[in-house]
Amino acid sequence: MGSYSDSTSDLDEELPVFDFLQPGRGRTSQSHAGKPDSECSDAEAALKGNAGARTGAADVLMISSDSDDCAPYVPLAQRLKQRHGNAISASSAVGNGEDAERCSPSDMASARLPRQNGSAESKRVSRGVSSGDTSPAGRKPAERTEEEIQASREEALRRRQAREGQQNGKEALREEQERQKAERKALAEAAKALRPEECIKHMVVAVDPALLQLEGGGTLLASVQALGCSCAVEKQAVPRSVSWMRRAPCAQPDDDGSGGCVPEAHVVMQMTVDDFVTLIHGYVQEEGRGQCGSGPTLTSWVQEQQRRHPGKVLSLAVIDLEKYFRSQKLQSQKRFREAAAGEERGGAKARKRKKNGGDEARVEVSRVEVEEAVVHLQLHTGVSVRFLSTWKDFSDHITMTTRAVAEAPFKREREKTGFSFYLESEWAGGQRVDKAGKGLLQVWRRQIQQFNRVSPDMASAILAAYPSPQLLRKAYNLCKTDRERISLLSDLVIRRGEGVTSTTRRVGPELSKRLFLMMNSCDPQQTLDSL
Repeated sequence: MGSYSDSTSDLDEELPVFDFLQPGRGRTSQSHAGKPDSECSDAEAALKGNAGARTGAADVLMISSDSDDCAPYVPLAQRLKQRHGNAISASSAVGNGEDAERCSPSDMASARLPRQNGSAESKRVSRGVSSGDTSPAGRKPAERTEEEIQASREEALRRRQAREGQQNGKEALREEQERQKAERKALAEAAKALRPEECIKHMVVAVDPALLQLEGGGTLLASVQALGCSCAVEKQAVPRSVSWMRRAPCAQPDDDGSGGCVPEAHVVMQMTVDDFVTLIHGYVQEEGRGQCGSGPTLTSWVQEQQRRHPGKVLSLAVIDLEKYFRSQKLQSQKRFREAAAGEERGGAKARKRKKNGGDEARVEVSRVEVEEAVVHLQLHTGVSVRFLSTWKDFSDHITMTTRAVAEAPFKREREKTGFSFYLESEWAGGQRVDKAGKGLLQVWRRQIQQFNRVSPDMASAILAAYPSPQLLRKAYNLCKTDRERISLLSDLVIRRGEGVTSTTRRVGPELSKRLFLMMNSCDPQQTLDSL
């Protein structure tokens, strides 16, 4: 073990080297292994020079030897600090190595980019990483071809057309539903307008102005307005006539009849007594006396009106014809009294009136001639004549005709029962039978009364003996021969009336035979009078 010297002047003195004080010797030797001695000597000289230069700043004790090791001596405290720092740096290096392995080169490159380009590049990098492609081409969006662009446009157009078609279909369906709803509403309103309580509100009575200028024109107008229908004053094709029009259900109630109305065929014409008597006289001259061409008759005049107005059902109304007949009767009685008295003065006056054309100018017809002319008119033209006493009666006649014209469509629909024969109301209604069987006896009575010439008394006599068809069939089965069955009901007594005035008679073989055929015949074509 060598001595320690405090003198710094003798730097060339060789000092011993302790191996245990140099833990890094092996590493130093290994690091300098393979180097020439000249390099090691140069390093030692450089260290010595540096040590001498720093003697003023810090006292560092260097131990050297002549061995091959040229590593400088480091104190223990410094070596412990270096060893602790190496451990910390080693752990940091390991951590940095692992992070480097986890990070891709593209991420490291993006981290070094400027801040303003970080957002766009991070988006492209994220797309590339999510798709699994870390190449630069994976970061760019794939460009679509012209075919793909055209296909996408066609697909968008097809979808838009499909949406528009669906919308148009919904609108068409909605319009169709609204149209059907309007049609159903119109049909319901039309059916409601035909009801008796509603039809009069849809009628328009057209009155000729010439008719209102007569004596009872005001009465006629008041009666029509009180009825609840509309009234229109307009010139008619037939003079002094009244016609009717039916307003459509959709028309306004205050319509004057000029629009939205359907004319009816019925026309009632008021004929003055003078015109009517003149036409009757023409008929008498033509038919009774054979004088053709003397003037128009009632029949020829009506036929001319029918030719002018085809499709119209014309009817005539004559007011106060009885006044004419009373006047004619008074004139006849006066002439008879004058002739019976033989007054010359009265005869001279009569001859004077005849000469001047006074009473002879007035046409005279009898009741019989009027009736004959009216019958001839109905047979050849189908036109009827209504004789009325006052204008009030004429107004009532127009009111009644208005109601009849208004209710005619409803009655026609009601009478479409499908039967070729007429049924009375009491028979068409049928007989009601309850759950307890009440009413069956009346049904059996009606079945018997369906036979010709069977009165209620005859039906009651048969019901008294056989209250049900089953009992009658049992009675037929008890008979041994058909002769007994046919005459089974012949001796039944029919009672008529009560008390001392009552009479009796028998059913007879005719009705008994018809009942037998009805109850026992199997041939639907067999007549009841065949036996």
